[in-house]
Amino acid sequence: MKQIVVCGSMKFKDDIYELRDRLIELGYDALAPIDVEIKDETEKAKRALDHLNKIGDDKTDAIIVLNKEKNNIPNYIGLNALSEIAVAFYKRKRIFLLNNIYEHYRDELIEWGCIPLKGNLEKIKEYQDK
Repeated sequence: MKQIVVCGSMKFKDDIYELRDRLIELGYDALAPIDVEIKDETEKAKRALDHLNKIGDDKTDAIIVLNKEKNNIPNYIGLNALSEIAVAFYKRKRIFLLNNIYEHYRDELIEWGCIPLKGNLEKIKEYQDK
């Protein structure tokens, strides 16, 4: 796998950076969103587009979505993460979910070929040459 882009809510930014670091330790080239406090809406939009461009980049093989419990909802995926998944699907990238399928979007996530890792990053290796 050339490159994996880490996705998810920046409310979990510490977890996102920890996941990126774990992937790097496992030998992957992992990228995470840039966390900078931005108040300018134009700059926020530019940062979001930069992140979506990372997902669509030819060097990117896959995304991994940090979908943890939020507000007592297991495997939560918010609208931004769903948008990132949609871009990855459109660009034919492999889509990993760190945990299990989020029930609210179950049909879409399954149809788009999302792979639930159930917390086991070692499972990524099973998909490297497919």
